[in-house]
Amino acid sequence: MKKKENIVIIVALIIMVLAIIGVSYAAFNYSGLGSKVNTITTGSIKMTYTEDDNIISMSGALPTTDKTGKVRLTEGEYFDFTVSSEITGNVNINYEISAKDVTTSDRKIDGKYIKLYLTRLTDDCEEELMTPETYNEESSANDYTGRPAGEMSLYTSSMNSSESNRYRLRMYVTEEYNPQGDGGGLQFSVQVNVYGKDGDKMPVTTGPTNEVLLSNIPKDNQYDDGVDTFITGEDPNNYIWYSGKLWRAVSVNNDANTTKLVTQWNISVIPFSNDSTAFKGSYIEDWLNDTSVDGFLGNLRDYENFIVTNAKWNATLDATSLGSITRPRDDGTVVTDAVGLLNIYEYQSSNNGGTNGYLNNGLEWVSITPYQTSNYYYRIYPTGTAGAGSYNGPASAEGIRPTINLKSNIRIVDGNGTEDNPYRLEGDNDANLSGTLLSTRYSGEYIKFGTGENTLYRIVSHENGIGTKITSAEPLKNEGIFVTSAFSSSDSEVNYSNANKIGMFLNDNYLNPNNGYLTSENIAMIEDNTTWYLGTVVYNTSYKLAKYTDTNMTSTTSTTTEAKVGLLRLGELMSGQFDISINNTSYWTLTPAVWCMQTYGNGFTRSSYYGHFPTSHEGIKPSMNLKSNIIITSGDGTKNNPFMIELG
Repeated sequence: MKKKENIVIIVALIIMVLAIIGVSYAAFNYSGLGSKVNTITTGSIKMTYTEDDNIISMSGALPTTDKTGKVRLTEGEYFDFTVSSEITGNVNINYEISAKDVTTSDRKIDGKYIKLYLTRLTDDCEEELMTPETYNEESSANDYTGRPAGEMSLYTSSMNSSESNRYRLRMYVTEEYNPQGDGGGLQFSVQVNVYGKDGDKMPVTTGPTNEVLLSNIPKDNQYDDGVDTFITGEDPNNYIWYSGKLWRAVSVNNDANTTKLVTQWNISVIPFSNDSTAFKGSYIEDWLNDTSVDGFLGNLRDYENFIVTNAKWNATLDATSLGSITRPRDDGTVVTDAVGLLNIYEYQSSNNGGTNGYLNNGLEWVSITPYQTSNYYYRIYPTGTAGAGSYNGPASAEGIRPTINLKSNIRIVDGNGTEDNPYRLEGDNDANLSGTLLSTRYSGEYIKFGTGENTLYRIVSHENGIGTKITSAEPLKNEGIFVTSAFSSSDSEVNYSNANKIGMFLNDNYLNPNNGYLTSENIAMIEDNTTWYLGTVVYNTSYKLAKYTDTNMTSTTSTTTEAKVGLLRLGELMSGQFDISINNTSYWTLTPAVWCMQTYGNGFTRSSYYGHFPTSHEGIKPSMNLKSNIIITSGDGTKNNPFMIELG
């Protein structure tokens, strides 16, 4: 029986190839003008067909923008073809469309200036299958499809039944190319190939986020409650890197095809509210949706293009136990916001009510669900259990894990969903950033900075408008042991300055290249003076008062100090915990009356701010502003490939 199926597959593959050759020949048996054009909106493209090859040849074309190149419809500026098959039996065929540089002319335009753009044709529109991408050959073969190395992969898919798909390929010269002095008539030719092979279904690596996620997550790790399909389990491959932060995909909405994400770690810590567990009007809602440089949304990359800005967040009261919580009513307490928090039902659904699911990050963090009206809210403990919030109720500060909904048209273009190789999103997968100003990059991205064992830093924000505020990714270490310091020598000395204990350490010892924290080159990159805001925030006040005189942010506090190096204040991005307690420690913040990230002695880290006497010893996370002319020399800003930087 297996032998018979293999014969059927071979026949199907032959039909696929014949379909491409036949349709392409019928549609494009002509040649273009073959002369140099004089506008960026047209080009001279010659497409020819031989018995063995489908070739698109471009000669004398001038630069064009992606906006124009993606919609070209003049005869000779696009290439239509069809992939079809006839399959019988229980078989799966993986296929891949690729392009191969076959330019023979010695007057060849460099492939780095050539872009290819592939769409699928439907009855009423073109569906984008890949963003315009510079010609780039794969270094390895694809064993699933049979594509050899040395070709550019355009699109991969699988089929297990007879189907036919129409595709359209465009090729154009990028706007970065300067044609002055090239003599005209430069050429570039690609051969369009389709490969197919039977076997196990190929992992889907590109496509709409919801489709890629659910295609690659085993069915045993999915729970469909009729409204959302939840990803479940202890550590599924649902990691996504977006806007400088590592996220976990929680669920896909069955109707809207939106994907809910929550940050892997606690991004910051602030008091929930003054006197109510209601999310609407809370300090946390304000911080999450604050579009200024001080809030979460304001530092999220192109958020209007990526996320649903009018998402619904169900904050209905629930006082039942974890494991028996039902989906909250749609007519319950629903808040409309761009950014929210997970509710306790969503947390429960991630691991069928268990405590060791992937959403348990070993820290303590707050949900959106009230536990008792105006008294308590659900928080997740480091053990993974869930219960009522702090004894101080909503006045207490808790770890925050922002939650967003990706739009249905957001596509995954790279990665495999693992922690070391998370999925990357179209529009947030920048390459070739050498020469780019660091001041144009995003909060959370990693930087190689410092020396010895303290070489990883993260972007906080661009608070001063011209430079880049950074902080160490974790508290400073010395031979594997966290460095600690008293905040000051007196319990009455609560304001940071160059003259107190920790200020002297950061602006003297830390800045001395002989002490192993920074190099001379690093120190030269730091602004000589930064204004550090010392507004007081107690348990039940807004995070905004750490910097401003009032919550309307009309003016900044007059209590400030000037120093080269300082600390993060309460409510700043990247002031949360980015690891569990085994690799972290409590550390000082800048804000008077609310001092440090507290680590309990039972081995679990609680991402909450607690007041400590200034004479006690805590860890140190230095913060500073880098100069405006810092440029990136390599890297992509992820933890495994941080930006390398230098003075421009």
